[in-house]
Amino acid sequence: MAEDMLKSIEEIKKMLEDIKHDGNKPPEFHNPVSPAAEEETDDDSPYCIKNGAYIKTSEDGMRAWIYLNPPSHGEDFYSRELIVQFIREHKIVRGLHESNISAIAKKHVYEREIVIAEGKEPVRGSDGSFEWFFDISSKKSPAIREDGTVDYTSMSELSNVDVGDKVAVYHPAVPGENGYDIYGKEIVAKPVKDLPPLKGRGFSNEDDPNVYIATLAGKISYANGRIDIKNVHEIHGDVDLIVGKVEFFGDIHILGNVGAGVVIRASRNVAIDGVVESATIYAGGDVVIARGIQGNGKGSVTAKGDVSADFIEFAEVEATGNVRSNSFINSKVFAEGKVIAEGKNGVIMGGNVRGLLGVEAVNLGNETEPKTFVGAGYSEEDHDKYMALMEVETEAQKLLSDTVDRMSEILKRKRLGNDKFSDASDKELIELNEKKDKYFSVLDQTRMEKEKVEAVIEKGKGSRIRVTGNVFMGVTIGIEGCLLPITNPTVGKKYLNEGGRIVSGNI
Repeated sequence: MAEDMLKSIEEIKKMLEDIKHDGNKPPEFHNPVSPAAEEETDDDSPYCIKNGAYIKTSEDGMRAWIYLNPPSHGEDFYSRELIVQFIREHKIVRGLHESNISAIAKKHVYEREIVIAEGKEPVRGSDGSFEWFFDISSKKSPAIREDGTVDYTSMSELSNVDVGDKVAVYHPAVPGENGYDIYGKEIVAKPVKDLPPLKGRGFSNEDDPNVYIATLAGKISYANGRIDIKNVHEIHGDVDLIVGKVEFFGDIHILGNVGAGVVIRASRNVAIDGVVESATIYAGGDVVIARGIQGNGKGSVTAKGDVSADFIEFAEVEATGNVRSNSFINSKVFAEGKVIAEGKNGVIMGGNVRGLLGVEAVNLGNETEPKTFVGAGYSEEDHDKYMALMEVETEAQKLLSDTVDRMSEILKRKRLGNDKFSDASDKELIELNEKKDKYFSVLDQTRMEKEKVEAVIEKGKGSRIRVTGNVFMGVTIGIEGCLLPITNPTVGKKYLNEGGRIVSGNI
């Protein structure tokens, strides 16, 4: 084995001598040497790409540069084919920068890094999308006037369409284009997806499945992939006692004022462009009063959605959603969402205002210290009602249990033949059965009411009151059944219930 090794060493020495004596002859270049093998190669050969040459690649495999020194003896230059072979040695097979490689060979560009390959980033496709020809926002934001107050006029604008109007156009998904790196690895483009066709009523896409055309005239709305076009009852002008009552199964839009004593009922939304006096309004959706409410202690608004008005004065407002206005003056307001006094002044002054999810305002009360209650979360009345319902439930349960026990006792005696007063027992059983049904009814009703109060209490937990401006004396803060009278004016406060007492902190 040692003899074989010595023989191999001798052969290597002879090969090196031959290379040294024949160094001026261009060698046959079938397998150019990579930089990793430079130490084993003779640097005197002008046709081998080595002599400090290298190829550099980016970490992501998307770019490569070549650096060449001139041939060792300045004889001839590196051909394009030789350069390409050197590049291939480094497993770079795609995205070759042909013009740069040709320029290096033709103009003998040495001693600088030149880009010789670039990958291609995948081209992202686009998901299917709808182009809308009406406002699809579920809740519009009011504009801010120059004086800082909030303008609710724009919120009362309804989106209407006529028969034949284009309401939406669908643009199908466009697939992306795959990319690749310099090593030939494919980079797959992100997949795209199409949207399902629109559902709803009042429109058609029979002529073109991607174009939706209105077949009804009326109010158009969009929610959860569904378009609905419904009739809107519009009144151009004021509504007074001569009209008396306005009822409509849909949306009502009054383009004027609403006078005292008028009753308005809508299964959906009510939009009023003017002022509302001491009228009564019921809505299955939102109520938007562009100017405001002057209730004179008699006007009321009840909505299953939000209520928005420029001002709310001497009125009663109740909403399942939020209630928002520039000013709340001497009004009784309850929102299952939030009460928001916004705009430059954003004031709540006088009256009783409560938001189950909280209250946001700029100012509470004023220098004259009017009596003002501002509450968040469940009220003290809610807590008292819950405790009273608990007592009723406990008492009804006891009476029911006693009644059932007495009925069981009589029936047992009858079965055993020990009933000496059969007629009287039968009469008592009838009376007991009626009581049993009554107690069951009381229990069912009590538990339903208790569950409602429980839901209110649970929903209001963690609510808070936030005031960015002044909090004046005369204001009482109420949160989750606890009260905090304001005894000293303060600025920029937030209030919340912690451990059964109201605490405040700076904003």
